[in-house]
Amino acid sequence: MPLPFPLSDPDAEELSAGTALFRKETEFLKGVVAMDGLPPDDRAEICFAGRSNVGKSSLINALTGRRNIARASNTPGRTQEINFFTLGPLYLVDLPGYGFANAPVEVVRGWQKLMKSYLSGRATLRRAFLLIDHRHGAKPVDDEIMSLLDSAAVPFQAVMTKADKVRQAERDRTLDQLRATLARHPAAFPEIVVTSSEKGDGIDTLRAVIATLA
Repeated sequence: MPLPFPLSDPDAEELSAGTALFRKETEFLKGVVAMDGLPPDDRAEICFAGRSNVGKSSLINALTGRRNIARASNTPGRTQEINFFTLGPLYLVDLPGYGFANAPVEVVRGWQKLMKSYLSGRATLRRAFLLIDHRHGAKPVDDEIMSLLDSAAVPFQAVMTKADKVRQAERDRTLDQLRATLARHPAAFPEIVVTSSEKGDGIDTLRAVIATLA
């Protein structure tokens, strides 16, 4: 029986397309704090979502080859707005981290509401990449966001981050746990991407996946 939710394995042509896409200049467009501030829906877009401090900004920096285009921080909850970047025919979108955040409760509620409104109401959103820390696996709050994406009919794909911080045995355990979680969600894309922003593992694979959406 085929393994459910196998690791993504793009072919040479797809890898080449990913490399070509990310050779294009990536530019920060704007940060959005309300739905009426969203840029025109004049192109396809993909977004990155995940728990606070899961490594979204570091992953965007690794993908684009720009060290500081997305601000990375060791402080959970630093990203408090929806940040839009342009990349050729795409918008790349960095969402606020959900779960624990080092900010006042009312501020957290405000940007979590914005994030959920965006995920459920953006017609040009082609796919959400849901980042999961490989050290911890999927948590109940991740499951909640997956359910939101199910109800909004937004396809999402799991991307495991910080793989270099985990031994192989632990990698297998958290991958199996993630597969079991994804199996409950009809909007889940049937492949997982495993990455390390620090080591570069999986970055070319994720570029290739994104290129198929452009």
